[in-house]
Amino acid sequence: MRGRLALLVAAVSVLILTAFLVPLALLVRTVAADRATVRATADAQRLVPVVGTADLDTIRQTVEQLAAEGRPVSVFLPDGTVLGAPAPRTPAVALATRGQSLTAASDDGREVVIAVQGRPDGTGVIRTLVSRSELTAGVTRAWLVLALLGVLLVLVGLVVADRLARTLVRPITELSAVSHRLANAELDARVTPAGPAELREVAGALNHLAGRIQVLLRDEREQVADLSHRLRTPLTALRLEAESLRDPDDAARLTAAADGLERAVTGLIRQARWRSSAPDGRAGCDAATVVRERVAFWSVLAEDTGRTVTLDLAPGPLPVAVPEDELAAAVDALLGNVFAHTPDGSPFTVRLVPDAAQVALTVADSGPGMPAGPLGRGASHAGSTGLGLDIADRAARTSGGQLELHAGSGGGAVVLLRLGPPRP
Repeated sequence: MRGRLALLVAAVSVLILTAFLVPLALLVRTVAADRATVRATADAQRLVPVVGTADLDTIRQTVEQLAAEGRPVSVFLPDGTVLGAPAPRTPAVALATRGQSLTAASDDGREVVIAVQGRPDGTGVIRTLVSRSELTAGVTRAWLVLALLGVLLVLVGLVVADRLARTLVRPITELSAVSHRLANAELDARVTPAGPAELREVAGALNHLAGRIQVLLRDEREQVADLSHRLRTPLTALRLEAESLRDPDDAARLTAAADGLERAVTGLIRQARWRSSAPDGRAGCDAATVVRERVAFWSVLAEDTGRTVTLDLAPGPLPVAVPEDELAAAVDALLGNVFAHTPDGSPFTVRLVPDAAQVALTVADSGPGMPAGPLGRGASHAGSTGLGLDIADRAARTSGGQLELHAGSGGGAVVLLRLGPPRP
């Protein structure tokens, strides 16, 4: 855009200057020629009183004095005598002998002839020639000055156009950057209104849109969270009813259904509380500390269910670009899947090590393995809603990493969560 504006200003400036400077250059040449002609005419008219009244010797001396001053003058007397610079009797001289003074163009320049009347023997003629160099004296320099002035004006116009284009391009670039940030879920991004009134209005509309998106998402999360918490009451009642049944099979079946429903509600609450904007790269945590705390928490349940927990934790700190609460939620989701989808007594391993510029969190179990396509939200066929893996996947992606699923070499499932480092 800046280049196009500069090109437009340059083209307009050249057209305007051409329309202005070309006539001015022609005028300068005309004025220079007229000025040289007026000077020559004034020099020649100094001889008019002498030629009209003085004798031959006085006329000769005056003509020689004028020639010494740099003005070659020829005087044609009625008897045919020519005094001063030798010159042919041109048609202009012949016309002047009839009493008419004039200026005529010639091959050598401009010819000025003055008829002198009053002599007793007839009409005398004074002739001087203005050379072409004298007619154009100073014209080349004036044209050069005009050309330099034109170039300077074009350059000034380009500088002004560039500054004007910059005032237009900078707000547009900022609008584009904020739009991309909003598209990347950075809903706190705002643009500072600047530039023309139209761009300021667009900036205000974009800020208003971002604010409305934040409000709508907050309302949606609150409604989902409220709905989820309302489901807690009938869920508790269902669990109590299951525990009061006399038939162990029926009780186990209803308890399993209640457990599945509780996991779905828990995932829904976590989804509702998920931050509306992605981490900005400055909010992070120590993955080693978070993983150690969460494994210690789940180790109690593992002991109750007869599971062996192996923790392979690299010495910290291991900083990652995920807030502490979100990383804890992702770890809880992965460990919760192990307890939900593997039989009691199945051992599992949690491993956290640096991997190049990232940090790799691996959760491996000895269960029946994972069905195909469990990463899709709600696509699991093992009694899960898929929300746990979805939470872990989003935590990985927002940090610049990814979630990978593999089958264990001896059976079971291996979940690899790659987490990116905080950005400076």
